[in-house]
Amino acid sequence: MKKLLLSGMLAVGVSLGMFGEKPNILFIFADDWGWGDLSCHGHPYVETPNIDRLAKEGTDFHRFTVASGVCSPSRTAVMTGHFPARYNIDGHFAWVPSNAKRGMPDWLDTKAPTLPKFLKTAGYATAHFGKWHLANNMIPDSPTPDAYGYDEYGAFNCAGEQMPVHEDSQHANAFIEKSVEAGKPFFINLWIHEPHTPFHTVPKYEWRFRHLENREDQIYASVLSHADERIGEVLDTLGRLKIADNTLVIFSSDNGPARSAGKAELNLSYDTATGAGWGLAGSKGITGGRKGYKSSLFEGGIGVPFIARWPGNIAAGAIDDSSLISAVDLLPTFCEVAGAKLPRGYQADGVSQVATLKGKPVPERNKPLFWKFNSSWPAQKSKPDHWVSYAIVDSHWKLVTNQDGSYVELYDIAKDPYEKADLKEDRPQVMKQLLRKLTDWQASLPAKPTGDVFSEERSQ
Repeated sequence: MKKLLLSGMLAVGVSLGMFGEKPNILFIFADDWGWGDLSCHGHPYVETPNIDRLAKEGTDFHRFTVASGVCSPSRTAVMTGHFPARYNIDGHFAWVPSNAKRGMPDWLDTKAPTLPKFLKTAGYATAHFGKWHLANNMIPDSPTPDAYGYDEYGAFNCAGEQMPVHEDSQHANAFIEKSVEAGKPFFINLWIHEPHTPFHTVPKYEWRFRHLENREDQIYASVLSHADERIGEVLDTLGRLKIADNTLVIFSSDNGPARSAGKAELNLSYDTATGAGWGLAGSKGITGGRKGYKSSLFEGGIGVPFIARWPGNIAAGAIDDSSLISAVDLLPTFCEVAGAKLPRGYQADGVSQVATLKGKPVPERNKPLFWKFNSSWPAQKSKPDHWVSYAIVDSHWKLVTNQDGSYVELYDIAKDPYEKADLKEDRPQVMKQLLRKLTDWQASLPAKPTGDVFSEERSQ
C-alpha cells in the first residue's frame, strides 16, 4: 500500500512541476554512429524508430560536429568544454606504452573541470552508464568515473569491473526512478557501445533483418536496432513517470562511422572491455555524403547526428540545417539549462547554444573551433581523406592542413558542407588569417601532459 501511495504522490508531484525549475538532462552518446545511419536520415535498410521519434518530437540539427574523429578526445571535449588538445589527448586511450609513445597522458586529469561536477553544484544527481574511455580498462590504477563527479556509474573501457554493454538502459532507468523518488533533477550520460566493434549481435535483432542478403549488412542493422530499442526503453520510462516534458534529451555520436581501409574478412574479434563479437568487416556505416569517416577531420569524421527534444522549449518535427554547433558547446549549454554557474576562472572553448536549441539559427560562429589529430602525410591511397592534422572553423570558413602546414585547403563550410570546392586560390587573405589563428592556437597548447595523469606502470 505504501508503494502505491508513493507512486501516486510522485505522479502528482511531477504533474505540478516538481522539477519545473531544474530540467532533467539525458545525453545519449553513441560510438561510431554515422550521420546517415538513421532511418530518419534516409538509410536504405537501418531501422531506428525510437531515435526517429526523438526527431519527430524535437529538432534535428544537421550541422553538429564533435571535437575529434576518434573516441577519447571527442569525449574529453564533452566532459570539459575544452578542445582535447589542451590536455594532450589527441587519440584514443590505449595501454600505457602506446599512450607514452604518442605523448599522451594515461587518463583525463581528475582535477580537470568537468560537466558532472558543475551540475552537482546546481543540485543534480549525476550518473554515467556505458562506454567510458577517458582512461582504459587495461590500466588498473586509472581513475573510475566517480572521480569525475558522477554519483553512480556502470561502465566499460575503464578500470574495475566492466559493465555488460547491453545493460546500459536498465541502469539508466533505475537511476531515473531513484532520482524521481528523491525529488532531484538528474543528469545522465548514456554512452552506448553501438555501433563500435566488436559487434555483439543478438538473435532477436538479427532475425529482424533476415531479408538482407549481405551478412555484414544484417549484422550492422541488428546492432543498431538493438541500441535503438534500448534508447526507446529509457524514453518510455520518462513518459511513464510523466517527466518527458521536463527532460532535455539529446542523441549524438562521438565520431563518424568506422571503415576498413581495404577489403576485410568477416571474422570474430575480441575486446578486453566488451568481449567477443564480429570485427571491422561488419562496419557498414555511412556519412550522408560527407567526406571521410572515423579518424578524419573532414566532415565525415566529425559531422554526426544531433537530435534534441525538450517539449515546449525545442520545436517538434523541425530541421536546422544551418547552425554550426560543436561538442565543446555542450558543457556551457547544459549548465545554462540547469542554472549551474561556471566557476570563476573557467573559460569554455565553446558557447551556450540554448537559444539555438530553442529555434534561433546561427549559421556563423563567433568563436573559432580547432582540431588536432596525428594524421599521416602524404595521403594514403587507401584513405585519401585522412591526411588532415589540424583544422579550424571560424565564422563560415573551414581550413584544414597537414602536419607541418605545407599543404592546406579552404572551404566555405556553411555553403559547402560536403567540402567539394577548395577556395584557397580564390580567397588567399582568408587563408592567411585562418593560418595565423591556427598558429596562435598551436602555440597555446601544452608541450606535454602534466599532473596526476600517469599510471604507475610508467615507472616499471
